[in-house]
Amino acid sequence: MKLRQLQYVLEIYRNGNHMTAAADVLHTSQPGISKQIQQLEAELGFEVFARQRNKIVGVTEPGREVIAIAQRMLADAERLRHLGETFSKTSAGSLTVATTHTHARYVLPQVIERFVREYPEVRLVLMQESPVQIRELVAAGSADIAIGTEPEKAFPSLVALPGVVLPRSVVAKAGHPILKAKPLTLHEIAKYPILTHGHSGNWKVLGAFRKAGIEPNVVFGALDADVSKTYVKLGLGIAVLTTAAFSAEDDRGLRAIDASHLFPSSTTYIALRANTYLRGFAYDFINFMAPELTPDVVKAALIRPSSGHSGEV
Repeated sequence: MKLRQLQYVLEIYRNGNHMTAAADVLHTSQPGISKQIQQLEAELGFEVFARQRNKIVGVTEPGREVIAIAQRMLADAERLRHLGETFSKTSAGSLTVATTHTHARYVLPQVIERFVREYPEVRLVLMQESPVQIRELVAAGSADIAIGTEPEKAFPSLVALPGVVLPRSVVAKAGHPILKAKPLTLHEIAKYPILTHGHSGNWKVLGAFRKAGIEPNVVFGALDADVSKTYVKLGLGIAVLTTAAFSAEDDRGLRAIDASHLFPSSTTYIALRANTYLRGFAYDFINFMAPELTPDVVKAALIRPSSGHSGEV
């Protein structure tokens, strides 16, 4: 049994059981991977992957145990490779953070400012994508940490730790009648054209209306809060945004009223690969954002077998 064979197993699993995609990621040939997997299965005495007409269609029950063990073994191997570097050079290296627009724009600036100040030798890379895409980047090993709200898609290979809670507000142009609504209700909001934003935000906002049996007049769905606010200023409607996305100082001409009693909040999750190796400065980055997520808490959460669920804790 070779670590390379276990790496092949994990990469196939991470790529949706597509051997060709795994071969592309590993820069090797599909026949070569297939041969190594067959040798591993012959040594183990059972099939890791379920097949139909020689095509992989899933993971067998014992195969799931192989994946869990492979994750731990490869993570330990990575720790061994980095052990000397950890003790000799604790404040240098690189950290790639995948995040969404809202978090990059409104949640992370102070965290990044502090991190850059305390770790000037660390190369910090910020990648901006949707909640699903940022977790895909971490699952594929292209990013170390994903920071964003919970996506509708599950990621069994990741551990997601809850961080900042993001309540919602209604944002309107100064003088808009919605600002005088007391109490603020879903029926009152639904009287006006609505601009939504984001990915997880859209389904949570619209879900609140559906639950109440109300059909809102959504006229625009932007991918970021800044675009939504631009069109609110133009008088196209009102917006339902995370409260963190509004600043009385920066958003002159606009007003915000709390709507946390009407719409569910979004939780910011810090997503990491299970059983992964993190440098000390990565633990600090997480702790700067969520003080309750100490290195010991994060390490304890990361050490777990693959369980087939999304990993939210």
